[in-house]
Amino acid sequence: MSDSDDDDVPQLSTHTLAALQEFYAEQKQHPDPRGDDRYSIGIIEENWQLSQFWYSQETALRLAKEAIAAAGEGGRVACVSTPSVYQKLRELRSELISVCLFEFDRRFTVYGEDFIFYDYNRPLDLPGDVAAHSFDVVIADPPYLSADCLKKTAETVRYLTRGKILLCTGAVMEEAAAKLLGVTPCSFLPTHRRVLANEFRCYANYDSGLGHDV
Repeated sequence: MSDSDDDDVPQLSTHTLAALQEFYAEQKQHPDPRGDDRYSIGIIEENWQLSQFWYSQETALRLAKEAIAAAGEGGRVACVSTPSVYQKLRELRSELISVCLFEFDRRFTVYGEDFIFYDYNRPLDLPGDVAAHSFDVVIADPPYLSADCLKKTAETVRYLTRGKILLCTGAVMEEAAAKLLGVTPCSFLPTHRRVLANEFRCYANYDSGLGHDV
């Protein structure tokens, strides 16, 4: 091919190339709902502006198995701001339970009817078909480490649960969590894919398989 032939090849402008790169980056944020790895943790990347920090594989698996055991056969699990636990529950393909994800990030709408839009600032602004006390176990992780966020998330949790509560949040919230939800620390220590500056704990209000803190 001659140099003159090369000159005839269409060239993308800098603006067009930047737009194309942005498009491909956005596509990476949205998993293929038909893909085999659609429930893999991290397929939807963390958005730090939404204070998203996904659990490690080990923690997500441990919490998912605990939720299954706590809900019992035919039980219902509500994952409140805990998408990585939801993903692990679906990845396990457990037919013993049904699960819903209450989440602010609309990227998770790829999970269809399992997704329920949730804004902790409006704790009881839920769809009409979400009945009070309709979930056997609720696992929640307030997105922000603040008393206000915990208080509002706790209102949602109390509305949803029939009794059992799993809560993951900072160790500094222990006293407030006990007052709001009647939970106590577990000996199991949750970890994240990225190292967090704050000490993180798991709490439960029932005799869970996550151990008792001594």
